[in-house]
Amino acid sequence: MTDREWMLRACALAEKGSGFVNPNPQVGCVIVRDGAVIGEGYHERYGALHAERNALKHCTEDPRGATMYVTLEPCCHYGKNPPCTEAVIAAGIRRVVVGSDDPNPLVAGKGLRQLREAGIAVETGVCKAECDRLNRIFFHYITTRTPYCILKTAMTADGKTATRTGSSKWITGEAARNHVHETRKRVAAILCGIGTVLADDPMLNCRLPEPHNPVRVVCDSRLRIPMTSRLVQTAGEIPTVVAACAADAEKQAMLEQAGVQVLLLPEEDGHVSLRALMRELGSMQLDSVLIEGGAELHEAALRAGIVQQVQVYLAPKIFGGKDAKPAVGGLGAETAADAYQLSAPEITRFGDDVLLDFMVKGASKCSPES
Repeated sequence: MTDREWMLRACALAEKGSGFVNPNPQVGCVIVRDGAVIGEGYHERYGALHAERNALKHCTEDPRGATMYVTLEPCCHYGKNPPCTEAVIAAGIRRVVVGSDDPNPLVAGKGLRQLREAGIAVETGVCKAECDRLNRIFFHYITTRTPYCILKTAMTADGKTATRTGSSKWITGEAARNHVHETRKRVAAILCGIGTVLADDPMLNCRLPEPHNPVRVVCDSRLRIPMTSRLVQTAGEIPTVVAACAADAEKQAMLEQAGVQVLLLPEEDGHVSLRALMRELGSMQLDSVLIEGGAELHEAALRAGIVQQVQVYLAPKIFGGKDAKPAVGGLGAETAADAYQLSAPEITRFGDDVLLDFMVKGASKCSPES
């Protein structure tokens, strides 16, 4: 097998940590000698062994003189685990093949330098695109300390998210909806607006066989969330945050008694400042947010410049009607030149439905401004 083939195997291992390692990166590692795997592993959970140490732990023979394939530059600093570079050097690995450079200021090339100074042959950039894709979230979070935001919507062919009566179940089929839950499993938090809570009383949980529920966050400027809502009623089971900008000591106390964390944040255009909210969520080590709100929240998120990725699930249906609900509200662009610009989409089929996966052009690479 080639270096590329071994690295793709390491990528497949890294994927297994999806949703369980936040805010750490997803990393996979394969150790090879004479064309055969003698050890492999991945970062399984936050706080658990890093991929390199996990692979060394599972070696079936002495790894001295072997080649290590790892999807991300080995760390060289102390955190919840000691430096992986120390373990690689001590194990006598002869050659290390790396997919992605680590932008973490604590690493950022220092890990590669330590390996080379120890006499280990190091090659980088193998399957870089595939390895970088694994850690879009980590790369954004570690360099900005704000969450990577994915705006998700499901719409009909004519761009409607609900009929004029508000009916929306179900626009897409089961396969597409299951994929949404895969995304919920992968992210650290899910965000909606109070309008969605009042209209749908959602659970915002992950309904997969091995779920990893994101922290549920509600933008609720005036603390209107009902104490009887399913989010409040289950706040003791799934972490739930309500972001407000108007103090109501009595309601806040009731919510906190029910297990809800209430954040009082600055106001912007009459609503919770989304940029302030992202800074707060980042300080809570929530590295990623799936925005599943209504049209007004979607427009506010785009206008605030907090969105990095847009996922549109498109169903072969037409609702019609001038009063049917659109995916993005607000005033919208004044001219065609003012439109939010997206990349060419990656396209995936789910039965009759299609996922259009866009990156936001010019999305902020630094922390949202104060």
